[in-house]
Amino acid sequence: MATRNFVLTLVFCVFLFGFVVAQPPLNKAEQEAVYGVLESINSAVPWRSVFPDDFCSSAPHGVVCDYLDDDQGGVSAHITELSFGYVSDYSPNPLCAPNATLNGSLFSRFTHLTKLFFYRCFNGKSVSFPDFSSLGSSLEDLVFIENPSLVGSIGRNISNLKSVRKLILTGTNVGGKIPVGIEDLTGLEQLTLSRNNFSGEVFVNFGKLKNLKVLDLSQNQLVGNVPGTLGNGSTELLKLDLSFNGFSGEIPESLKALKSLEFLDLSYNRFGNFGVPLFLGEMSSLKEVYLNGNFLGGRIPEIWKNLGSILGLGLSNNGLVGSIPASMAVNLRNLCYLGLDNNKLEGTVPEEFSSLESVNELNFENNNLSGKVPFTANFVAQIGTKLKLQGNPELCVEDELKSNQFSVATTSLVQLKLCNKKPIVPQYAIFHGDSAPQAHNSHLWLLVSIGFLLLFSL
Repeated sequence: MATRNFVLTLVFCVFLFGFVVAQPPLNKAEQEAVYGVLESINSAVPWRSVFPDDFCSSAPHGVVCDYLDDDQGGVSAHITELSFGYVSDYSPNPLCAPNATLNGSLFSRFTHLTKLFFYRCFNGKSVSFPDFSSLGSSLEDLVFIENPSLVGSIGRNISNLKSVRKLILTGTNVGGKIPVGIEDLTGLEQLTLSRNNFSGEVFVNFGKLKNLKVLDLSQNQLVGNVPGTLGNGSTELLKLDLSFNGFSGEIPESLKALKSLEFLDLSYNRFGNFGVPLFLGEMSSLKEVYLNGNFLGGRIPEIWKNLGSILGLGLSNNGLVGSIPASMAVNLRNLCYLGLDNNKLEGTVPEEFSSLESVNELNFENNNLSGKVPFTANFVAQIGTKLKLQGNPELCVEDELKSNQFSVATTSLVQLKLCNKKPIVPQYAIFHGDSAPQAHNSHLWLLVSIGFLLLFSL
């Protein structure tokens, strides 16, 4: 039995050795292209002497080779992933030097590249965003994160990257208009173009991007109306972030077609004078909604019945008036964060908020709220300094709550005035079943009578 197992093991090893030996080498064109890219991102490293062999047998972390079937029925070796810039000890990709450059023509040799990733590579001299259209139909992930020296614009030929599923460009100085060619990337699942210098109106037909799950255009200089096409086809969309731009007009009702949407952030734009959108009440999948820093105005509507999944809600700095609906607390039972600060809200704080078990921050600062703070000592202990009530001069707190040991660290409660104490009513002795005033009068007449008797006896 032992002999039989030994023979089988030997046969397997011979087979495996033969399989490994039979693997073809990386072709010279791709080998040279890898050297070219490595030397462009960090010329101080002698890449050719450190990695003199086939990159498919020995390569720095981040350079991935794979063996793929070719058109002739055989197998060929190709570079499939290139990742540069230190991310963590678990991803020690080749470091980028301050003088790193980026030549788009170098990538034309990578006919099977699926992933191209740059993290904090371009921090020195300006580097123009290259033309990657030569990569053809193989590329799936094109990612640039925290590259402030990357400048230029994205050309319409970006539409040649037909297989791209993830296009991420964040933390750069790439600008200009967002090219309409992006709408031709119909397989796109994530489009993140945040924290760049993109400007002007957005004319992309998002209705064509039916597989899109994440759209993040935040922190640019985009203006005009939100494209109404956002609700026409992107039914898979889970996250929409257009915050910190200059979008104006009305928040389009077409967004309510995004039935799967969980995260919506339209904060710090110029939406105005149309109130909090009523159609939000129909978007039952929402978990986070942030509309801070606009000019919505109006009252907080009663739209919370079907929004029990919401964890975070931000309506700060919107010119909202009227009272805070108790229905918010009644229906938003999973609420963790609520921001209503810097509005013109008035009336009392609904006591229903004190029954929210999952909440860890309530911000009602700088409104015109009044009356007694309804929260219990246990609720205050739960939230601590995240219970923000200052800036409401007519709000008051009971002495017992303010002096509670848990309230000491809660600055907003310390700053609030004490609620008025009840006036002390004097207690009178009651004689022979008479009322207090009658007893008082009888006692007074008795004193007067005694005085007269003393006076006439003199």
